[in-house]
Amino acid sequence: MRRLGVLLLLLVFVWSMGTSALAAPTVVKYATGTPSHDPIEDAAYGSGLLFKSLVETRTGGRYRVEYLGGAVVGGEREQAEGVKLGTFQMASISDGALPGFCREMLVLGIPYLFSSQTVAWDVLDGPFGKELFEVVRQKTGIRILGITEVGFRNFTNKVRPIKGPQDLKGLKFRVMENPAHMAMVRAMGGDPTPIPAQEIYTALQTGVVDGQENPVPIIEMYKLHEVQKYLTLDGHIYSPQFILINEKFYQSLSPEDQYVFADSARIAAAFHRGLRAWAQATGIERLQKQGMEVYAPTMDEIKAFREVAQPAAIEYVESQIGKEWVSKILEAVEEAEQRQLEEIK
Repeated sequence: MRRLGVLLLLLVFVWSMGTSALAAPTVVKYATGTPSHDPIEDAAYGSGLLFKSLVETRTGGRYRVEYLGGAVVGGEREQAEGVKLGTFQMASISDGALPGFCREMLVLGIPYLFSSQTVAWDVLDGPFGKELFEVVRQKTGIRILGITEVGFRNFTNKVRPIKGPQDLKGLKFRVMENPAHMAMVRAMGGDPTPIPAQEIYTALQTGVVDGQENPVPIIEMYKLHEVQKYLTLDGHIYSPQFILINEKFYQSLSPEDQYVFADSARIAAAFHRGLRAWAQATGIERLQKQGMEVYAPTMDEIKAFREVAQPAAIEYVESQIGKEWVSKILEAVEEAEQRQLEEIK
């Protein structure tokens, strides 16, 4: 009897250990490059925390999202590569690195393409975006689960005010590793230099480059006003940010969990967009108080920028992926702008 009792206790112990192991949550690693310090100031961090909370709560703790901020796994290229290979399951990155994995994404780098955030959202959330991102999924094994934004990119520098394309001549600018962006800067007489985001401040401080281009919230978050004097609100490129997930991992989820992940990503992306809009609207005044000279080009001046920069970028994009995708996005933008005009009548 005693031996039987011991055996029963061992069986109970083994069974409890097994059920405990079964109850352990599945860890989902979620990487991004921005510093993890303030969920409101840093929209990528805030939306990442929201996604984490939503997924963990809505799955009853069956999944635990491990947030890897501050580029601890490498820059955006490494983050995209990690998702592609399944080294980690998810990442939130800008559009800059993705053309290196899917050339069709170059089409988003055409300068002076979108007239407003809402036009960009309409295009990327609509049929054009769905078609483009399906190509990304098929070619890379990366699913774009959520679409948010870095924002409209603007030129800053420490040499002189930039009021027209001629003012870039001879200046070295840090750009993302996107050939379309580099073609844009070259067309205006500047010298484009790809540098990782985490190295921008030092590159500006030490004179490796004279200027850079980023949205207002990024300029403020990375304290670039400390090493830059002039800001031009030309909004030359709308830079989206994407919540990525490894396709094999996504397909391993049950339909119910796929819905939770996808819906949570959409909610987090909408939150991210709102934070970015707020930071953009309020950040300009703060940068001025920090000593930056801010110039807002007129419509005619924006037209002058576009006439110089856009053809060169389009020529490059078409040389890489053909004219079809350029025609598609130009048509999608025109349709979105027309819809907005009709809605306000």
